[in-house]
Amino acid sequence: MPRSHFSKRNGNRPRSKVLGRVSAGLLCLVLVCLLAACGGNDKKARRERVVPVTAVAAVREDVPVTLSAVGNVTPLASVEIKSRVGGIIERQLVQNGQDVKAGDLLFQVDPRRFDLAVKEAQARLDRDRAHLNKAKEDLRRYSKLRDLNVVAQEQYDNTYAEATSLENTIRLNEAALEQARLDRDYAAIRAPISGRVGIVQVNVGNVIKANDDRTLCVINQIRPINVSFTLPERYLGEIMERRRQGPIRVSITPSGTSSTPVAADLAAVDNAVDTTTGTIRLLASYPNEDTRFWPGQFARVELTLRTIKGALLLPTGAVLQGMEGPYVYVVKTAENDPASGTVEARQVATSHIVGRRTVVDSGIEPGELVVLDGQVGLSPGARVAVKNGQAKGGEKPPAEGGQ
Repeated sequence: MPRSHFSKRNGNRPRSKVLGRVSAGLLCLVLVCLLAACGGNDKKARRERVVPVTAVAAVREDVPVTLSAVGNVTPLASVEIKSRVGGIIERQLVQNGQDVKAGDLLFQVDPRRFDLAVKEAQARLDRDRAHLNKAKEDLRRYSKLRDLNVVAQEQYDNTYAEATSLENTIRLNEAALEQARLDRDYAAIRAPISGRVGIVQVNVGNVIKANDDRTLCVINQIRPINVSFTLPERYLGEIMERRRQGPIRVSITPSGTSSTPVAADLAAVDNAVDTTTGTIRLLASYPNEDTRFWPGQFARVELTLRTIKGALLLPTGAVLQGMEGPYVYVVKTAENDPASGTVEARQVATSHIVGRRTVVDSGIEPGELVVLDGQVGLSPGARVAVKNGQAKGGEKPPAEGGQ
């Protein structure tokens, strides 16, 4: 009995293993079929799903290549007025915000001690000149007596040395007199340039030191005035070529105002590119007779390099950036329904951005519809419904998106 029981148990084991493997296989087959059915349904759903989009038509136009920048208004010249001599300010002839001309008297330092210094230097010079005349007479007399062997050579040499020393002393006294006169002139502080005075910082009655760091006032020359701005260095070659052809006009608008832009001339291009920012500094000059621009003010600057003839344009928002470069979704509309169709992803080559539109060099043809809004839900071959119809002129339709 124990032996037959042992044989029965061994005979049941292979049968249970076979049944288990068959059950697992059937379960896997059922799961594969279900997944395949679901995948087919998803693909079919994706093909049948219609994505609402807005689209624009690519158009050809002549467009100017305009470079825009934010500039800073700077005076043609700016001078800090400081005193070269010390003393008390006796008179103040300039007021806050006053327009002055070169040479106008601004401040007068008390000149009395400078007048005295001039008189002292003049008297010292006159005294030494009198001594020199006497020394020269003695030298002529001793020269004749030396020839007659009446005086010793040593006495003649002493007279000659005294006359020479007095000549050198007179030259020193002349320099001291010129310095005293110069200090007296410096006591009258005058405007070195024409321009507008800012806030006067030192008034009548204050004592100032010679070559003091304290600024009396600042004069800015604002007619004409400069506007400084920077552009990427890649445009430097075109800018220099344009300058060789003739003057370059720029358009300037003061920031924070609704006034119309004014025309100015490109006055200068810096002699080096800023290696930190990769930009080149430029200066535009404006007459500023209407005092529209003020030093330190910001302004919008536009410089037109050239005009592209027959450029193919799209709103910038329609051009997407991918792994292989810029691309767009081109709409292939149905013949019986222009408001629906499928999309095709197409690589394009772009160059300039003009305002809110991008110049497309290749990849699409004029008149082709390109998706502007709704690209997030798109893939090649997806069905779309154009909500806005066909926008004209490459312009941005009413829907949001783009630039």
